[in-house]
Formats: sequence, C-alpha cells, structure tokens
Amino acid sequence: MTRVMIVDDTEFMRMVIRDTLIKHGYEVVAEAADGEEAIQTYLKIKPDLVLMDITMPNMSGEEALKKLLFMDPKAKVLMCSSLGQQAVITESLKIGAVGFIVKPFEPDEMVAVMRKITAK
Repeated sequence: MTRVMIVDDTEFMRMVIRDTLIKHGYEVVAEAADGEEAIQTYLKIKPDLVLMDITMPNMSGEEALKKLLFMDPKAKVLMCSSLGQQAVITESLKIGAVGFIVKPFEPDEMVAVMRKITAK
C-alpha cells in the first residue's frame, strides 16, 4: 500500500484528497498545511509519495519541493495547482516533481496520475 502525505493549506481540500485516496486503497500517513510543516513531517514519516499544493503561506510548494529534494533526492512529489499556473507547474517539473494535477480535479483523474507515478 502506497503511503501518502497530503500538503495543502486548505483543510477542506486535504479532506477531499484524503477521502479519495483512502477510497482507492492509499494509506494517508500524514498531512501538512504549509511547506515548512511538510518538510518537518516528511523527515519524520518518509512517505512514499507527497501530494503538494503549490500556493501556500509561509513556504510555497515550489520552495518546499526544492528543499525536500535537496534533503532526499529520491522523494516523489506530485504537485497540485489551480488552473492558470502553467509556468509554476513547468518550473516544478524542472525542479524534480514527478508530476502534477490541476485543481479542480476529478477524483478518478487524480488517482490515475498517482497510479502511473507509484507504478514506476
């Protein structure tokens, strides 16, 4: 079972993602509300995959991605962004994100992207 950490500053979005992942057989091992919390939690939990929002307070998802990959080059981070952030998505992929999903998303689309990533 793939162990996932959800990072999003919106509690409602974390709940929607958590419920979808659990329904599809993923184990949600941690949640964080910003990039700083994500890094601290990642180092303790070492999830198989991180689903991270790009726009967050304190530390953006993009900055957290850079720091996570510096500390653990094998970290798998799937970025999540709102429509209209194509430049940020492209930059995140250059930094080393394993993929992205665009909000709002259909649960089946999110799960399909995650299955591709976790099958590698």
